[in-house]
Amino acid sequence: MKNKPFSQACENNKVPILQIIRNVFLQPTTVWEIGSGTGQHACYFAEYLPHIIWQPTDKAENVSGIELWLNEAQLPNVRAPLILDVTDEQWPCNQQIDALFTANTLHIMSWQDVQIFFERLNRYLSDNALVCLYGPFNYNGAFTSDSNAKFDEWLKTRNKLSGIRHIEDIISLAKSSKLECLNDFAMPANNRLLVLQR
Repeated sequence: MKNKPFSQACENNKVPILQIIRNVFLQPTTVWEIGSGTGQHACYFAEYLPHIIWQPTDKAENVSGIELWLNEAQLPNVRAPLILDVTDEQWPCNQQIDALFTANTLHIMSWQDVQIFFERLNRYLSDNALVCLYGPFNYNGAFTSDSNAKFDEWLKTRNKLSGIRHIEDIISLAKSSKLECLNDFAMPANNRLLVLQR
C-alpha cells in the first residue's frame, strides 16, 4: 500500500492553528481548504470541529495523497478532495464560498498567482465570508527573523518566483476583494494567521 505523504510543518502547526480557527469558524458551514497538501490539516481540523464540513482541494498531483489520509481517518464531515488550481478560470464550486482556509501557500505561489487567487476570492466568496491565511509574512519591507530570511532564500532556490510576501501587499489585495483584516495573530516559528472577512 502506498505510504501516506507527511509534512512535519503540518504536524507542528496544527494545534496552534486550531486554537485560532475554532474561534473563527463558529457556525456550521463548509470550509474550503486551498492547497490541502498532504491532507493532515483536513483530518485534524475536521476531527476537532465536528460542526464544520471540510472541503480539501489541491492540484491534481496531490489528491491521491490526501485521499490516503481521508480514507484512514473516515471522518463524516470531510468531503472528497477536489482538484483545484487557484489560477483555474472556473473553480469546482456550484455555490459561493462562505469560509476558506489556506496554510503555507502564498509564499509557494508566484506573485502573479497570488494576485489571481485574490481575484478568484472576489468572484467566489459570499457576503460576510470568513478567510484564514496562515504562513510567514514580511512587515515594513523586512523579514521578521533570520530564519524567515533563510527560508525565503531556500524557496527561491526551488522556484525564483516564490518567496515570503509583504503583509502590506496582501492586505491591499484583500481590500481589492472586499476583505477586511479582522485579526493578525502571531504564531509559532515566526508565522502569522490572518483572519479576514468580507
